[in-house]
Amino acid sequence: MSEKNRDGKRTARERLAVEREKQKAADKRRRTLIVGASVVCVLGLAAVVGVLAANAGKGEKSSAGPAVAPSGAQGKDGLAIPVGKDGARSTLSVWEDFRCPACQAFEMAYRPVLHELADAGKLRIDYHLVRLIDGNLGGSGSLRAANAAACAQDAGRFRDYHDVLYANQPKETDDAFADNGKLIGLAGKVKGLDTPAFRKCVTAGTHDTWVNKSQQAFRTGGFTGTPTVLLGGKNIYQDQTMTPAKLKQMVEAADRG
Repeated sequence: MSEKNRDGKRTARERLAVEREKQKAADKRRRTLIVGASVVCVLGLAAVVGVLAANAGKGEKSSAGPAVAPSGAQGKDGLAIPVGKDGARSTLSVWEDFRCPACQAFEMAYRPVLHELADAGKLRIDYHLVRLIDGNLGGSGSLRAANAAACAQDAGRFRDYHDVLYANQPKETDDAFADNGKLIGLAGKVKGLDTPAFRKCVTAGTHDTWVNKSQQAFRTGGFTGTPTVLLGGKNIYQDQTMTPAKLKQMVEAADRG
């Protein structure tokens, strides 16, 4: 073998090694971002535990009347909004709060893979909407946004509106989602959603009691922070080795049986 060929192969191996290191670094930054955001939400919960104890249930009693589940809601008490096909072999249960920055970080990192797997019929996602940040920091933005998302489910536009809310999430301390007008304005970003029926559902708080019931189920389930992401009963969000690529491999392996 000529010296030139040896140098060429050596250079190729070096380039490959550099690319692998870059990918490892990118995966590490992604995990750090998501885990770091999660810590913020959990620390926020711990810091106000006294406030939560003093105000337990106050926000959840603010909406009178029976719990009205959105169209197509499934699971116990109809608290899960499903995205994807019922026949999928894997189900991901996600407990989220639209004001939670860790939830936004999760969505931004995993959304392309979740959409891909759901559209391919390999994964169903059950979304449970809660109002943890309302209890932590005060306000009603978590409740109002969750109700609006449930109204979007009634219109068959949940996934698109869900993604719009996270793309336009205010700072955690900014209760901007408490404004029904803002939530209705964001509906304009989803084709066919901004209708009189949707507006009435949002302003009337049609699903407020349902959201509060979901919050109660979250607390009863012993969950400590959002997002809580369960696959096969295991909270994969707590697994620091988890990446979108790894989740995709797990779901596709299950789909192949």
